[in-house]
Amino acid sequence: MSRIADSVIRMLLTISLCGAWTLAVAATDEPAVLSSVDEFQATSGEFGPRDQMPGAGLYAKHCAYCHNGSVAKAPQTMWLEMMSPQSILKAMNDGIMQPQAAAISALDRTHIAEYLTQRRATAAEVVAPAPACKAGQKFDADKLPVRAGWGHDTARFVSAADAGFAASAIPKLKLKWAFAYPGALRTRSQPAIGYGAVFSGSQDGHVYAFDLRGGCERWVYDAGAEVRTAVVLAETATHQLAVFGDLLARLHAVDARTGERVWMLRMDEHPSTTLTGTPALFEGRLFVPVSSLEVTPAADPAYPCCSFRGKVVAVDAASGGVIWTHFTIPEAPRETGKTSLGTPILSPSGAPVWSSPAIDAKRRLIYFGTGENYSTPADGNSDAIMAVKLDTGERVWQRQSTRGDAWNVACMMRDNPNCPPEDGPDFDHGASMILKTIAGRRVLLAGHKNGTVFGLDPDEQGAERWSVRVGRGSIQGGVHFGMAASADTLYVPINDMNDTHNGDVLDPAAARPGVHAVDIASGKVRWSQVRTEGLHNEVCPRNNEGKDPFCDPGISAAITAMEGAVFAGHLDGYVRAYAEADGRLLWAFNTRNPVNGINGIEARGGGMSGGGPAIGDGHVVVNSGYGLYFHMPGNALLVFAPAE
Repeated sequence: MSRIADSVIRMLLTISLCGAWTLAVAATDEPAVLSSVDEFQATSGEFGPRDQMPGAGLYAKHCAYCHNGSVAKAPQTMWLEMMSPQSILKAMNDGIMQPQAAAISALDRTHIAEYLTQRRATAAEVVAPAPACKAGQKFDADKLPVRAGWGHDTARFVSAADAGFAASAIPKLKLKWAFAYPGALRTRSQPAIGYGAVFSGSQDGHVYAFDLRGGCERWVYDAGAEVRTAVVLAETATHQLAVFGDLLARLHAVDARTGERVWMLRMDEHPSTTLTGTPALFEGRLFVPVSSLEVTPAADPAYPCCSFRGKVVAVDAASGGVIWTHFTIPEAPRETGKTSLGTPILSPSGAPVWSSPAIDAKRRLIYFGTGENYSTPADGNSDAIMAVKLDTGERVWQRQSTRGDAWNVACMMRDNPNCPPEDGPDFDHGASMILKTIAGRRVLLAGHKNGTVFGLDPDEQGAERWSVRVGRGSIQGGVHFGMAASADTLYVPINDMNDTHNGDVLDPAAARPGVHAVDIASGKVRWSQVRTEGLHNEVCPRNNEGKDPFCDPGISAAITAMEGAVFAGHLDGYVRAYAEADGRLLWAFNTRNPVNGINGIEARGGGMSGGGPAIGDGHVVVNSGYGLYFHMPGNALLVFAPAE
């Protein structure tokens, strides 16, 4: 392997905060480092020279390697500098970085947070709430939730009645109001529209219910960790619920009218477990996909890789009780060997589930895809499509799309013994399956990170009816988070970024970033709307060296269709609407342009990934910002409606 520059390798490598290898650069004339921020300020005034702050050396030792660009999952240093010290501390204390920060003292974590932000961790955190709704301004029971999109229907198609406007009104869409998530670098939770409100999760763990038309705040709930799933509006005999999952693998159900918790359930005790895919709601049950971040600590050569297995859990929506659990890998991991350093290798592992399951009411099955194995040997459960019984959790069939795929973050580093010999290609099924019926025949549609779309026969154990490759594919897609479908057409978003920052050499001429329309019956491509490199240069901000390196033209986020149009949030910061008939551009909005949030701070979008646009009740709602994987950060919730 040769994943990073030789000049970096020659530096001393130690274990970093981000769970990978980090730099400890020897220096002969280091500046004096004082023992605390208080002591530093007492002698030097307001912080003084940054390289003399107590967090400077700590950051260089524990964090700099990953956050200076060597690990794609780690936000760049300049983005961390835009956060609040409280947000950084929260990530280290009980958030995404908790396992990696476990060996760093509480005082040193504070030093790191203050060094990055140049602000005291004891300073009051900016909360910046939206104006509260007036007393008596109630939820509208007649405006039922939109039953389209993740959680309800993976086809992500919104009827004209639910949309509340026609495709002819799309060119008239105007920004109605915006909200700036405090202290955020990304916003991945897909909003839900219902009861005259919009519900959305945030990076700092708050979930908001806003009045859809004016943006006033109806309630706010603190989940305690980043919310990345969509919000699912569900009704039980006793409650109207808002259901969502957080970074620490806790599933929350709160009263959609009050924001009060009804129940909470942790989906797995593995320390790296997380929830990325949205629970699917059917007949009072939630089918919860369970994923993991264990690919990151695996980059530590002393970490025994790996012990997580993906799974789907059936949960009673009313009580939070577990009905059944289905592991993607039936057998538990065991020690199967040792690395060259003597670290145990545990397998089989991985095959996480980070897509929302598709429901088959006729066969009483759910369909979902899995990701890669984390350790060698790769088995038959990774990168696969699985069919599981709704009622019992019993597996009926599976179909593997990529054999021999074992990968973790150690593979992004040179000669890290925790990288399995298969070394990828990490081609997950991350997009939800879509089930359609065409001319009396059922077809299961599946997108793949290698850029291929499959039309499968769900009644013949996933036998292939057709396949078409509409993208080149890469470790970040190909098809990444989600497709959409009308009655006879599948709309396929393709990412195909050329620089994935993991050492792969990709052919830019083969890239097809954009939207592609595929005939569901035959698999033939009806049209393609490709955002080329030329267009990339035109729409991306430029610096002295040319285009912004964090701006890409492709589509990582899920897309959403309505009658007459397809909406897509791109990694270049634009949300665009395309005509369903021929792909012509109907409307575009640059979310990177700053706007005033209703909470009094600046809202600015960036690249978009994860959840896609929500459409309903006369509005289009978009979360914009994806400060991961070398993409542009953002903090914006944007609400559009056709101009009168």
